[in-house]
Amino acid sequence: MLIAVAASVLTGAFAQRITGMGFALIASPILVVLLGPFDGVIVVNLCAVLSSLLILPRVRRDVEWRRFVWLVVPALVGSTAGVIVAARLPGPALQVGVGALVLVALTVTLAISRTSTPATGPAPAIVAGAASGLMNATAGVGGPALSVYAVASRWWQTGFAATAQPYFVAIGTAALVGKFAATGWAPPALDPGAWPWLLAALVTGLLIGELLAPRVPHRAARVAVITIAYLGGAAALIDGAMELTAA
Repeated sequence: MLIAVAASVLTGAFAQRITGMGFALIASPILVVLLGPFDGVIVVNLCAVLSSLLILPRVRRDVEWRRFVWLVVPALVGSTAGVIVAARLPGPALQVGVGALVLVALTVTLAISRTSTPATGPAPAIVAGAASGLMNATAGVGGPALSVYAVASRWWQTGFAATAQPYFVAIGTAALVGKFAATGWAPPALDPGAWPWLLAALVTGLLIGELLAPRVPHRAARVAVITIAYLGGAAALIDGAMELTAA
């Protein structure tokens, strides 16, 4: 089991370094199956925040801090709203709605982005941040909303990947605080001896990504981001639909 957990963390860290996002989407399914829904998500959140913290010093010069503020403030507000919504509505229904919204929004954005003018100014970023925070709190998929915004605004890949790191640190930390507070600050039931292996896998994935990142064309990285966003939306939709069907 430990090998599978470490491999998923390594792969997620690699994707995060290359594209700027994708850790949770790649690592979460395996970790949730192996560790359980609560512990798996907690470990994913912890590793995702740590991954972005380790990447940030390498890309800090490309971070667009003004755009970061436009995104993160509404994202934190959206996360609060998402917690309230999630407490009142069935989780599977929320996942289906979020997944469908991501897929439709990304498809429409890709279809019109070649002919329309880029989405500029704070308003699109504020909407994207709020949507990302809401989706992260309700379905655990905050990245796809950022991808929609990146495509609509024609955000250059280097700036997107860099700015996404402090963003994910902020919303990931907020999610962790909320989850730990809701459970009396109980740590995940993971063997203490497993943590050094997870940290080693995380660092190894980041190092591999660091070596390969300069060789990956920006266009290829952007295609990977869009693909990850589609997979995130599809995963949320399918998982929610399966739970609704089972119920």
